[in-house]
Amino acid sequence: MAIRRFSCWVALALALALALVASAAVAQPAAPRPVVPQQVSPSAWYIEGEAALGSTANRNFISNAGFIVTPAGVVVIDALGSPQLARELLAEIRRVAGKPVTHVIVTHYHADHIYGLQEFRRQGAKIIAHAAGRGYLHSDTAASRLEVSRTDLAPWIDAATQLVAADQWITGRTELDLGGTRIVLQPVGTAHTPEDLVVLLPAERVLFAGDIVFRGRIPFVGQADSGQWIKALDTLLALDAAVVVPGHGPPSTSARQDLELTRDYLGFLRRAMGQAARDMEPFDHAYARTDWSRFEQLPLFRAANRMNAYNTYLLMERQTP
Repeated sequence: MAIRRFSCWVALALALALALVASAAVAQPAAPRPVVPQQVSPSAWYIEGEAALGSTANRNFISNAGFIVTPAGVVVIDALGSPQLARELLAEIRRVAGKPVTHVIVTHYHADHIYGLQEFRRQGAKIIAHAAGRGYLHSDTAASRLEVSRTDLAPWIDAATQLVAADQWITGRTELDLGGTRIVLQPVGTAHTPEDLVVLLPAERVLFAGDIVFRGRIPFVGQADSGQWIKALDTLLALDAAVVVPGHGPPSTSARQDLELTRDYLGFLRRAMGQAARDMEPFDHAYARTDWSRFEQLPLFRAANRMNAYNTYLLMERQTP
């Protein structure tokens, strides 16, 4: 009996030890996602962020960036979500291209795309953005978000992190010619933001779409005019790109299918919430009765969809005669 009881205690202790080991393993924080360039054409590369909300754990690495290597230097599209990420991107560009960054093109002034800009300015790069971004850049909203980020995203965002204005503000279609490589900057706002820009490398049919396109996750609609956003997607479809690098998610070689997914989601929001607004149906009731099954399995659905729907409901209320 004593031997059997001892054996039971040994088994119990072993099971408890294994459970503690497993628990400790689960509790270990995941290693930060590395900044790894991936090639999408002979001259173009992209870096993919996590499908997540910005946090200290992921260093605010939640958006994509890209770069184009030309004979005259490197053009970067977006600067990632923290100075540390930008420094790592610069190191990777030096490794891959061995050339300086001459330009940074800002697709829009959301925090996850711009908090690394100061590192590129230190290296002497010229920053280009749409003039409509000046309104947000100098707003109380941008300043307060940076202040909150210095706490919520510390130590990656801190007192040394600054909002950086463009060196060149454009208002229309603009072309860069760098050593014979033609790069087209095409405004498509107001859509996701008033200052939306997309960047096309015509010779290789590569389109950097910024947050006009979210791939494999729910878009963040925010205060966007979804009707104009749908028109912007139609503009992108007409560009006939072979590869589309979205603002979030992996690149697409099935551009029409992926652009249409974003467009279909926005259209669904407008139809569902527009009908509720016209019927003066309370938002909570309208949201609860809407069939979200086509989209609810996409990453960040639970984090973003209700807010997207509410903002669209308010937009459709304003647009309903």
